[in-house]
Amino acid sequence: MAGEVDHIREIESVLDGRASGRDALVIQSWQRCVHDHRLDPTRACEAYIVPERQLREHRQQSEELIAIARSGLDGLFNQIAGQNYVLLLSDAEGVTVEFLGDPLFDNNLRKAGLYMGSEWLEGRAGTCAVGACLATGEALTIHQTDHFDITHTPLSCTAGPIYDTAGGLAAVLDVSLLSSPIEKSSQNLAFHLVQATARRIELANLMARTRHEWVLRFAHSPDFLDVDPEAAISLDGSGRVMGMTHGGARILARAAGCDWRRPQGLLGRKVQDFFEIGVDDLPELTRWRPTRDRILRCHDGGALFAHAIEPQIRRRNPPLPARPAGLPGALRDLGGEDPVIAALKARAAKLAPRPVPLLIQGETGTGKEFLARALHDASGFRGRFIAVNCAAIPETLIESELFGHVAGAFTGAAAKGRRGLIEEADGGTLFLDEIGDMPLTLQARLLRVLAEREVMPVGANRARPVNVRILSASHHDLAGLVAEGRFRKDLYYRLNAATLTLPPLRNRADLGWLIERLLERQARAHGLRGLRLGAAALAALEGHDWPGNVRELDNVLSVAAILCEGSEILPADLPETMAPASEGGEPDEAAGLERLLAECGWNVSEAARRLGVDRSTVHRRMRRLGLSTHN
Repeated sequence: MAGEVDHIREIESVLDGRASGRDALVIQSWQRCVHDHRLDPTRACEAYIVPERQLREHRQQSEELIAIARSGLDGLFNQIAGQNYVLLLSDAEGVTVEFLGDPLFDNNLRKAGLYMGSEWLEGRAGTCAVGACLATGEALTIHQTDHFDITHTPLSCTAGPIYDTAGGLAAVLDVSLLSSPIEKSSQNLAFHLVQATARRIELANLMARTRHEWVLRFAHSPDFLDVDPEAAISLDGSGRVMGMTHGGARILARAAGCDWRRPQGLLGRKVQDFFEIGVDDLPELTRWRPTRDRILRCHDGGALFAHAIEPQIRRRNPPLPARPAGLPGALRDLGGEDPVIAALKARAAKLAPRPVPLLIQGETGTGKEFLARALHDASGFRGRFIAVNCAAIPETLIESELFGHVAGAFTGAAAKGRRGLIEEADGGTLFLDEIGDMPLTLQARLLRVLAEREVMPVGANRARPVNVRILSASHHDLAGLVAEGRFRKDLYYRLNAATLTLPPLRNRADLGWLIERLLERQARAHGLRGLRLGAAALAALEGHDWPGNVRELDNVLSVAAILCEGSEILPADLPETMAPASEGGEPDEAAGLERLLAECGWNVSEAARRLGVDRSTVHRRMRRLGLSTHN
């Protein structure tokens, strides 16, 4: 209690203008907490975790950065492993979108706010490392009683900013401890590790975005220039600055006498505005020259060692047939004219070539494996596509199936051992269907594969490196399984860098397109030429609600193709459950729907809401029954 009183008195003293031994950044943050955010040091600011839906939105917006940062985050966490640190990656709004920590301390970490979804803006949490970093754009440590709020004073938090290639603050990398030594200097190593990791993430982001531009990398020592540069910028063919890391922005600003906090004053300017070099001189800084000879003079009188990387050549290939919206063929075949499917295809096309883990959600039969194969085919990955149905393999076998085993690992094991399916997918894609049915013990092992990029076969004493992209799918609500304790939360977030949700067939507006495509496929499979649907059979298909989704539709058409006599599928070739209503029953049905539509003022959306179905279902029933909004 005495400590709380002393802490509050110190804050009040600082606000009165009295001297303090605190860092200037801490004092400025205290002042912002009181004057800008109207926080009261006598009132506790409990940790806040954003709702699940809001967290998903934040993660989806950050999915590309998370994917690029993944290797750096894992490397940093391995460096601080065993010292009780927690690693957080927060977006520009202060929300934690990636988290690495010991699950044994889950409850304590969540209570302290060191958890996925925690919000660390100064206005919410008072002086804290993430919030102060977002406010200042500087790397810093907020150690114990540096925190404004007494509930956070046990913590020691070190944060570093991650800037995008346009100079904007995109994220904050933070490592924190629930408890630590009294001296703030104990976090000096953490401070330098966070800064180095943030710098490498920025460089990886710049390199990923500038394959067809010059990249100029800088270092003060020639020994680290080619292996671990301190900063970088990208230049277009005329030598104009197109992108930069934070260190690059500082170098440019210093050379030109500008403010790095105003990046718009740096972008678009020519390289000769900052250095004694023109675009035609860049080849002189490539690797063909010894590192110590690649010296770059700055206009402010400074000098750096520089490494110029030439742009990748854009190959001029013969023109290809036009594809709708530029989509890869595999993704183009996902559906027809349906706005939800169109948005899904566009999103999938952006994610396909990125090695991010994706979660595919959808009801049984909606085509989750078809989408997974399309993502793999559009990815450009050279390895195989390996599909595993986690619900179909007995629990006693799934471990050896996934991870493989060495000779003699268990009774019945192959004499020479066997590679597991994860290794079979090395360099390609592993699709884990019905991931929600994976046993909890195996979930922990899969988490290690994702974190360490290595697999340990059953009975082995050495891990084997793997490079595999994980796609997973489930018809269960995985977030709900996490809440029930039936699925690991840390694995859920590892698998769910982004989610692709397939709509049920009853909600799709492209049913006619799907019927046509699947009918063509069945005709080829059964060697039938000119196979077509009769009008009555088509009406029956369009009026069905399809609880089994696309799989049910495909099965119905397959059986109909076998049963039909001639080339036209008739109602008699369809299952009895979807045969058209009898003459005595159909008018009643039609009259009932017509009555409902009249009550709704012929508003199809309102009628669908009352029936508990989608608008497209109502439209199909109206067509089958000969009803029109103009009746």
